[in-house]
Amino acid sequence: MEENLAEIIGKNIMQLRKMSGMTQLELAEKLNYSDKSISKWEQGNGIPDVRILVQISEVFNVSLDDLVHERSERPVMPKRMRMLRRCIILCCSVVLCWLAAVISFVLGGVISPGLDLLWLAFVYAVPASCIVVLVFSCIWSWKWVRFFSITVLIWTALLCIYLTVYFTTFYETVWLIFLIGVPLQVLALFFFLWWKRLPFFKNKEDV
Repeated sequence: MEENLAEIIGKNIMQLRKMSGMTQLELAEKLNYSDKSISKWEQGNGIPDVRILVQISEVFNVSLDDLVHERSERPVMPKRMRMLRRCIILCCSVVLCWLAAVISFVLGGVISPGLDLLWLAFVYAVPASCIVVLVFSCIWSWKWVRFFSITVLIWTALLCIYLTVYFTTFYETVWLIFLIGVPLQVLALFFFLWWKRLPFFKNKEDV
């Protein structure tokens, strides 16, 4: 059992070190140990004591659980690298929204060159981008990013409706549609700040 644990910890340390671009010597210097000790741990020939395991987890910004458990489905990954990968995925997804807006603008200009409202494609790309950010922030539990994306989504969606109606029907009172955003914003603020504090919203495990 101890030999198996040593192999798991050694494998995780090696993965984290390589993913962080560190050499055994660089990791050893951060831990005030020799690179021979790092090599011994990575080969599964020994287990670092708890104090060193805590240091290693702090160096790679992972939990102790990530170090001592085997990840058969996916390798353990430093939080910074995981965050970087998620940001890249998010940016690429948002870029796709704007690419769709550019394609719509170009095709609209080719098919119907007389249209004056083709620029609205770029306005609609803003709430579309917010929806993409909202979906990923829900998946990754980014609370404040989720709140920010909902806030921008509310007001830009209303702006899209306002501009579309104003420039197609010329209703001067269409600006009143922005009043809808006030209660929606209040609901969003309530949901993210206070709803879990109310006793009837608490989970049974919290009681």
